[in-house]
Amino acid sequence: MNIAALRNEYSLKTLDVDHVNHNPVDQFKEWFEEALKVKAVEANAMNLATVNDNNKPSARVVLLKGVDHGFVFFTNYESRKGAEISKNPHAALTFFWPELERQVRIEGRLEKISTEESDEYFSSRPVGSQIGAITSPQSKVIPNKEFLQNRLSELKETYRDKKIERPAHWGGYRLIPNLIEFWQGRPSRLHDRLEFQLDETGSWQINRLAP
Repeated sequence: MNIAALRNEYSLKTLDVDHVNHNPVDQFKEWFEEALKVKAVEANAMNLATVNDNNKPSARVVLLKGVDHGFVFFTNYESRKGAEISKNPHAALTFFWPELERQVRIEGRLEKISTEESDEYFSSRPVGSQIGAITSPQSKVIPNKEFLQNRLSELKETYRDKKIERPAHWGGYRLIPNLIEFWQGRPSRLHDRLEFQLDETGSWQINRLAP
């Protein structure tokens, strides 16, 4: 297998300052809508990178569940990512939509969303997903797969005729961005990169970066 020989030539699409929304969150929404239109696989999948208190990074893919003044996702607060976020709230997100030859990088600070927002989303989930959030001690060592299956069976019986309340250890985070970069693939690896950075006045400054 010659991995070094793997390459793809990108199209002639362009990304220019004159043709983007100068609010990068709104620009993200426009690109996200386009990703949905072309039926990009898991368009809301994003890589979430966090750093622990020893400055060691870790990354995993999570699902975007909302965009307002920030980017919202849900998880177990007691997971590895939750523990890292509690000690260092700075994080980064990356979206990649190969169908559009586009990538978006986002950096910012994470904060927990309100309990009301978490409750509302939890109640909208399928029952299986609700029970799954209670079943799994996310990121903890478990003896075997049967441990989860047995726990799942027990909880299904427990909640057979009951409303499932959101567990306190499960909820949402919102990443408040201070940097958003839009990347558009171009021929000869001369890709377009526009970086939006928040300045001290709360305004977004746009710079073109070399690929």
